Amino acid sequence: MIHQTAIIDDKASIADDVSIGPYTIIGADVEIGSGTWIGPHVVINGPTKIGKKNKIFQFASIGEEPQDLKFSGETTHLEIGDENTIRENVTISRGTEDGGAITRIGNNNLLMAYVHIAHDCQIGNHIIFANSASCAGHVEVDDNAILGGFTLVHQFTKIGKQSFTSMGSIINQDVPPYVIVASSYGKASGINKVGLKRSGYSDEVIRAIVNAYKLMIRSKKPREQAMSEAAELINQYPEVKLMADFISQSERGIIR
Repeated sequence: MIHQTAIIDDKASIADDVSIGPYTIIGADVEIGSGTWIGPHVVINGPTKIGKKNKIFQFASIGEEPQDLKFSGETTHLEIGDENTIRENVTISRGTEDGGAITRIGNNNLLMAYVHIAHDCQIGNHIIFANSASCAGHVEVDDNAILGGFTLVHQFTKIGKQSFTSMGSIINQDVPPYVIVASSYGKASGINKVGLKRSGYSDEVIRAIVNAYKLMIRSKKPREQAMSEAAELINQYPEVKLMADFISQSERGIIR
């Protein structure tokens, strides 16, 4: 299942049923799990570990050195989980020593064409990156988030669970869970109700999240006052507590 024109380093570890297309290059210290399909003209360098049943389309560059001037050849890693779809021309860099030395991609993610995941990013599960969405170094994206096409995320920024960014959003502060971000320089514009309903959140919980959003984000009150006013919701609903904890722990400040 490996095309005769593919070049596979002797130090790579490839499961027996992996399919590798023409002119693809697999470097040393690359591990690829069972059921993974790799198209033509893909380049994968290591140390990189790729799990099971992934699909990697043509011209993707996976596990290349980080685009960081401080990088000077240290041994750093990339880990990709299971059942991810990585489309054409996606680029994913390994980590840097200063950033923990590892970039991680979880499971069941869709990375559309021209997506870039920079060094030391930590990407969760069931996330969609639309075409040309890009994350600078050290970005964290939590489960079930959706990044619209051409979204640009500043380094060290955190994107919360079930959040949504519209096309062309520029994210330079943390995005709390469930929040929709719109406009070129991203601003909070509501709660991702559609995404929450699709994920099985009840109407009661969604109303609680909306009310907490109004208190903790839209009101623009000092953090302590907003948290105090939302205390009943925080104590009653774990989903609201997740939002409150995210806001309290934000170092960059949150998008409003």
